[in-house]
Amino acid sequence: MGRAGPVAAGESSGSVVRRILLGSQLRRLRDSRGITREAAGYSIRASESKISRMELGRVSFKARDVEDLLTLYGVTDEAERDALLGLAREANVAGWWHSYGDVLPGWFQTYVGLEGAASLIRVYEVQFVHGLLQTEDYAHAVVARGMGGAPAAEIDRRVALRLERQKALVSERAPRFHAVLDEAALRRPYGDREVMRGQLRHLIEMSEQPNITLQVMPFSFGGHAGESGSFTMLRFPESDLSDIVYLEQLTSALYLDKAEEVAQYEKAMTRLHEDSPGPEESRDLLRGLLQLA
Repeated sequence: MGRAGPVAAGESSGSVVRRILLGSQLRRLRDSRGITREAAGYSIRASESKISRMELGRVSFKARDVEDLLTLYGVTDEAERDALLGLAREANVAGWWHSYGDVLPGWFQTYVGLEGAASLIRVYEVQFVHGLLQTEDYAHAVVARGMGGAPAAEIDRRVALRLERQKALVSERAPRFHAVLDEAALRRPYGDREVMRGQLRHLIEMSEQPNITLQVMPFSFGGHAGESGSFTMLRFPESDLSDIVYLEQLTSALYLDKAEEVAQYEKAMTRLHEDSPGPEESRDLLRGLLQLA
């Protein structure tokens, strides 16, 4: 398992948010001065793509680079400079998940940090039970299926990472978690009969936690707003950080934060919430599936 408990995980997750906040501040300052990314990159002996990655919060920050950029952007007020440089220092704190770097793709490290810093997590899942709600046995079956032929030790590490992520849901600063699971995710077997029964029982128990809302989109509803597939929406306590839509792909992921794109997913998520049976009726659906399993 990872070294950090829920509180430490939450603290280090904040570094990802600070990185994104700092990047957006630097982008705003550059735009206000009419300076191109190419010119900004030249001033710190870096490429235009490096500036782009910095502004998206995808890389760590060197204090000297931030100082030089602030000078280029005309930021001379010491208090403002100190605040942004302090943000840069905090943004470079390594998260607990870095100890899983051997099994954690770089594109997913960003998500784990954002997930741990979110105050509201909303998901729609169609392929399998969402990772934050998986039992250890079910998670092992999912990872083993997806990583066919991988060494047992690597599978165990990936499962351990998933269980470590789940600690956030029961921490003192637990986010609100609202999941809509397609009935397909609940009927598709991973592991043997006992694994599936244990997973269904776990979902019923987790759905009764005060910070968790669980709904099931049944086959009987027919076509619905989740037609584009699984997606996750993250909201943060920081008012100047926009909601982020996370779309996982086979070898990478997309992070959407443009207002018009987020609004489309917000609309789809709202429809899924409205069209799915409520939490109590969804629990009844889960109990019915448990009897059949």
